[in-house]
Amino acid sequence: MSDFYQNGIITNFHNLGNRPVEALESELKQFSKRRPMGLILPSLYSELEGPALTRIVDQLKEIDYIDEIIIGLDRADRDQFLHARDFFSRLPQHHRILWNDGPRLSAIDQDLAKEELAPQAPGKGRNVWFCSGYALASGRSEAIGLHDCDIVTYDRTLLARMMYPIANPRFNYEFCKGYYARVAGGKLNGRVGRLMVTPMLRALKKMYGPLDYLNYLDSYRYPLSGEFSMRASVLNDIRIPSDWGLEIGVLSEVHRNYSTKRLCQVDIADTYDHKHQPLSPEDASAGLNRMSLDIAKALYRKLATLGVIIHEEDFRTLKATYYRTALDLIESYYNDAMMNGLKVDRHSEEQAVELFAQAIMDAGDAFLKNPRDKPFIASWSRVQSAFPALLERLHDAVEQDNSGDV
Repeated sequence: MSDFYQNGIITNFHNLGNRPVEALESELKQFSKRRPMGLILPSLYSELEGPALTRIVDQLKEIDYIDEIIIGLDRADRDQFLHARDFFSRLPQHHRILWNDGPRLSAIDQDLAKEELAPQAPGKGRNVWFCSGYALASGRSEAIGLHDCDIVTYDRTLLARMMYPIANPRFNYEFCKGYYARVAGGKLNGRVGRLMVTPMLRALKKMYGPLDYLNYLDSYRYPLSGEFSMRASVLNDIRIPSDWGLEIGVLSEVHRNYSTKRLCQVDIADTYDHKHQPLSPEDASAGLNRMSLDIAKALYRKLATLGVIIHEEDFRTLKATYYRTALDLIESYYNDAMMNGLKVDRHSEEQAVELFAQAIMDAGDAFLKNPRDKPFIASWSRVQSAFPALLERLHDAVEQDNSGDV
């Protein structure tokens, strides 16, 4: 059971009484008559071979308030796509698989590239972007959820709680972010969120003052979660980052487009575990090293758009302020874990902080040296302006892949 405080600038939905999932689902079924719901699942083919996605599909089979499921499939050849069609065929909901590496979607990608509108790199951002386009093209859903496909602790309560704030027609929220305690296997996880994002935001506030944007981000219990829901209309105008800054980028976009009164977060799970990324201290292009670099750059870019002037010397101050703040938090997290009988390796925690501190400097250097960097994929409203018939073409391509020969 979580606390009941509303101490940020967005509404917080708590889990105050462990309400049975059946009660939530009964209401959601009623809501779906007025506000049809869909779900986006960005997936690598390799995730079809693991236990997490099998469990997720088994749980989704029991859900009757979701009308549409959109699966984005990456890194799959023809035989693997056909296997995916069979794998997901047991879903009773209307479902479609976007074969992102298939010839039809690749042809669309090539045409977009001619106008410099195509995603610049493969990855989750590109996958989610194409799925968002298909959701707009199908027009079947007014409320849309999204979650990852590697959640080993998945339970259908997660989806019900994630969808409720957006699906309830009496509420006026446009976007909802899921959060949870990153505790699993007797360990405290979530190092990038705990030891990089939170202390970095607090360090930035010390340097630049309590900007509305920084207070906004700091209001999220877990800003890096891959679980959120939104009105379908939100998908049309947001620019989705193509790198590891996806979650921070999406939060920045909805902050730009909507009043904070229309944004919220919800406690969706007591425990949560998924595939863990290595620290990768020797490789800045992989693991948590790459993730921390991309997140820092995303924050610098957003601050620049708000008129904050960032000098080269600022990064040294930011690194020092961050480092002290993060070390203090390590002490707090260690004591909290001890009281709850959890394991925390203080040595590895400090190693992570040292890597993140260097990432803050390296990201600053990259930010200053690449002023023309364009990490965002174009919004679908812009794409439709350049290619008025593209959504229809995307819809037809996905239908052909799912129903005919490939």
